[in-house]
Amino acid sequence: MKIRLFVVMLVAISFLKVNAQNFEFGKVSIAELEEKNHTIDTSAVAAILFKKGKTDFSYAEGSGFSTFNVYEFRIKIYKKEGLSWANQKVSYYVGYENLNDDKVRFSSAITYNLENGKIVKTKLNSEGAFNTKINKFWNQATITLPNVKVGSVIEFKYVLESENVVRLPDFDFQFDIPVNFFEYRTEIPEFFIYSSSLKGNVKIDTEVEVIDSGKRYAYGFKQINKVCNSRNIPALKNEKFVDNTSNYSGSIVNELKRGRFPNSPVVDYASSWEGVAKTIYKDKNFGDELKLNDYFSEDLKVLLQDISDPKMRLNIVFKFVQNRMNWNKELGYYVDKGVEKAYQERTGNVAEINFILISMLKTVGIKVNPVLVSTIENGISIFPNRTGFNYVIAAAEINGEKILLDATNRFTTPNILPLNLLNWKGRLIREDGFSEAIELIPAIISDDDYTLKATIKPDSGKIEGKLTVNRTDYSAFNFREINANKPQDIYIEGLENDLNKIEIKDYSIKNKKENLAEPVVENFNFTSNNSFDVIQENIYLNPILFFTDIKNPFIQEEREMPIYFGYPHRYIYNVTLELPDGYIVESLPEPKQIALENKEAMFTMSVINKEDKILIKLEKEINKPVFAVTDYIMLKDFFNKMIVSQNEKIVLKKI
Repeated sequence: MKIRLFVVMLVAISFLKVNAQNFEFGKVSIAELEEKNHTIDTSAVAAILFKKGKTDFSYAEGSGFSTFNVYEFRIKIYKKEGLSWANQKVSYYVGYENLNDDKVRFSSAITYNLENGKIVKTKLNSEGAFNTKINKFWNQATITLPNVKVGSVIEFKYVLESENVVRLPDFDFQFDIPVNFFEYRTEIPEFFIYSSSLKGNVKIDTEVEVIDSGKRYAYGFKQINKVCNSRNIPALKNEKFVDNTSNYSGSIVNELKRGRFPNSPVVDYASSWEGVAKTIYKDKNFGDELKLNDYFSEDLKVLLQDISDPKMRLNIVFKFVQNRMNWNKELGYYVDKGVEKAYQERTGNVAEINFILISMLKTVGIKVNPVLVSTIENGISIFPNRTGFNYVIAAAEINGEKILLDATNRFTTPNILPLNLLNWKGRLIREDGFSEAIELIPAIISDDDYTLKATIKPDSGKIEGKLTVNRTDYSAFNFREINANKPQDIYIEGLENDLNKIEIKDYSIKNKKENLAEPVVENFNFTSNNSFDVIQENIYLNPILFFTDIKNPFIQEEREMPIYFGYPHRYIYNVTLELPDGYIVESLPEPKQIALENKEAMFTMSVINKEDKILIKLEKEINKPVFAVTDYIMLKDFFNKMIVSQNEKIVLKKI
């Protein structure tokens, strides 16, 4: 018994030693190179064997404190789909007003391969590293490791140096590939007190100790050392209906809460969104630009002759700015060249175009204020900070109703915003410092309304008919965004394929690029060759034919991220089927009504036989744009039941 216990302990000690070596930078093992699949997630195309990070501080006379953030990676490539991990990009901020630009330096970038039983190293040369400018605020450092193939192990290190001590770089530790181990160390002088938050659902271990740092800055002080780590972090799998995966991936976030320096009063850095918004408004590239109005005065006089109704004024001004200005695709809430120059050149960034809109509306007597927004791609910020926003829109108010406006897009209308702005809440700000949260997720339901009249042709095996489609609000906007500039023949070909290979003739469309406040209306005749089966002379077909849902989009047993639909959406199908000669109705699907709690999602279907016709009315509604993870099983079950009902057959009997 003692011998067996000794052997077990010996094996355990050996295992710990191997793992300790694996987590040491520069010590790649033959075992790692020989590994064919990830030991836990065999589907993984690659894995981060470890990621280590360390943040500490330095001090320089004149510039003050800086942070040095050092990161070490070791990554194993299992499949060809994982080769993209040889390309590494790090974005860093260069848009500070009173601080020097951040700096990023890569080093120790090596590819390891196993050749004839020996480890062969290939080092990164200067051609594989470069820096690019993303915009006026961000640069990007990039490396491409050489000689990477399936089976390779790559290692690299980089340092991010920053004078921004208010927000430490987020330490991400969950990706779309598994992470075997991560460790993040912070060594923070007692002068800085940070609020630390954990994003995602991964549990981590944390140790904190306070030590005497010695006289690093000509005087002694205490230092708070913190170590966070965890093992076997699963890959964050791709899931349908997700706004931004990075909102839910594991990450450690540190924001400066308080500064307490020797012989100085305590300084509170913790701010509210109101404080952030007020600071932004005071900036000369924000508030001062909103005050300018002389540059458009002559155009405005011509534009609004004899028009006094506020909503008409709003619509005319909005359309004028939308048509005059061309967005240069640059985001942000500060102007670049300024509103006056942008107006003259008819092109500008988000702030310039929407500031012109705000100023013109104010000039014609409409109450309006800017609203700061974070796009879906920018994520949702945990702490109030200036980088939490990257967009600005307008909020007009008429008779107590707030109307949200964005003139950068050719297809927006009042209260219809680009889809990537439907992201939680914006922040309305006024010059007097007032601030309030603005709901960006729309409450209005958008419709796709299908009216279909068809005749069944048993002899030819076809169904022929006419279809009219009405799309409203966000459904119409989305259609225009995707299809406005698509050639009609290409669109029709895609539509035919989407609707189970039907043939479309006499296609027409209204309000595709014009009359944006009106529904998009499509009309066409169709012939379907695949919409019913004949078994022993009986005809079997689905109530809504080629619109029938076949597969549940929610197939996972469990869900990791909230379900994001973007906006309330309703699909309405009114189908009239003419009975073919020589047939009668043998059976029809039972009426169905399925609803989640509080009618957050609903499904209704009725099928009736009236004289020589079958009348089908089917509605699907998603009334809640975002569902919590805890609602997943309920929502999955709802979709299952809805699909089963849609696939119940109409049976026609030959007489």
